[in-house]
Amino acid sequence: MSEVTAVSASALIDDRIRELGDWRGAKLAKVRELILSAEAGIVEEWKWRGVPVWSCGGIVCTGESYKDRVKLTFAKGAALADPQGLFNASLDGNVRRAIDLGEGDSLDQAAFLHLVQAAVALNLAKKPKGKQKMEREAP
Repeated sequence: MSEVTAVSASALIDDRIRELGDWRGAKLAKVRELILSAEAGIVEEWKWRGVPVWSCGGIVCTGESYKDRVKLTFAKGAALADPQGLFNASLDGNVRRAIDLGEGDSLDQAAFLHLVQAAVALNLAKKPKGKQKMEREAP
């Protein structure tokens, strides 16, 4: 199976938003805009046969659409501070956290931008494996 390029991933996400054609498409378009504005290095990807993914140094979050909600799952959400309480789903897991948005739900945009930026910072803070090994071996 061939990789989806960033250009074609963006086009596929555009298509998904158009296909939804309702409040879910509008919500997905808005959160996409916020995610892309949060950090210049964020890249759009299309994975797992139809899931929009935003990455920077690793997966930041995914944007899935269901009949009654848009779900934004942060890959390392459990490690992120969430003082505004945006995470409202997948709260029992050790790694991921999610934000479920229903039709009438609003999103604190400033808090969401901060959450995306924190996820990027966490991804970029990880040390390369080779460097960790060298540090352990040093006397």
